[in-house]
Amino acid sequence: MDILHRVGRATVGEVRAELEDPPTYSTVRALMTTLETKGHLRHTAEGKRYVYAPTEGQEAASRAALWRVVETFFAGSPARAALALVSDASLAPGEREALEAAIASARQDGR
Repeated sequence: MDILHRVGRATVGEVRAELEDPPTYSTVRALMTTLETKGHLRHTAEGKRYVYAPTEGQEAASRAALWRVVETFFAGSPARAALALVSDASLAPGEREALEAAIASARQDGR
């Protein structure tokens, strides 16, 4: 998905060429078919080739994936997920302030 978000659209062969130590062509094709079945990709036929593209932007896909992680591993609690992240990692300059501002904004909005 990262490759397709970066390049926009690509064939199975083009995606495979971007991978470090790539699996077989059929493995990449099977994964892309699964991603399409799940609604993450769509394809168009160009001659004998299928050209794949993401169905949503990277930010929307990232948010959806993050919510699945929060629901699966943190009982649906964003606070538990955030606490786990900030307690186990050092924050880059400005990140703490950004988090504090987001919390203040959520508090103002009643969230």
